[in-house]
Amino acid sequence: MLRGKAFKFGDGISTDHIIPGRHAHLRSNLPELAKHVLEDADPTFVSRVKEGDFIVAGNNFGLGSSREHAPLVIKMAGVSAILAKSVARIFFRNAINLGLPVLICDTDGINDGDELEVDLSAGIVKDVTSGQKLTFGKIPQVMLRILDEGGLIPYIKKHGDFKL
Repeated sequence: MLRGKAFKFGDGISTDHIIPGRHAHLRSNLPELAKHVLEDADPTFVSRVKEGDFIVAGNNFGLGSSREHAPLVIKMAGVSAILAKSVARIFFRNAINLGLPVLICDTDGINDGDELEVDLSAGIVKDVTSGQKLTFGKIPQVMLRILDEGGLIPYIKKHGDFKL
């Protein structure tokens, strides 16, 4: 069970919002780059996010260039999962491969600051603040196992191959 606070963003949050281009020189210093996550979308995000919190977004989260660093620095900032109405395909893949759950659901009823509980295996998001329950598509078992291991590389190191 994941539990944390919702940080609400709108539609069209691109990889340029996640990692502003002016900080591209920090790609070899990921802890430093993580200090700038989403600063163009919300300059206070990094100072307020706590371990276990959630990004809650609208449509097309992670669009733009296929920066593998984007989901990685989100995870490094402490975010335990991203909930969005829709997500760019390559961002979704990169996030799962790096051990960051991306959950597709109707996020309209979640407000900034709401306390959420997420059960990945049951496909349920409970908004503790409002009492609302949401569902998201069932995550395939292989993806749950990849997420449980912290990403694709730790999974392969431990298991040597996919156990479908």
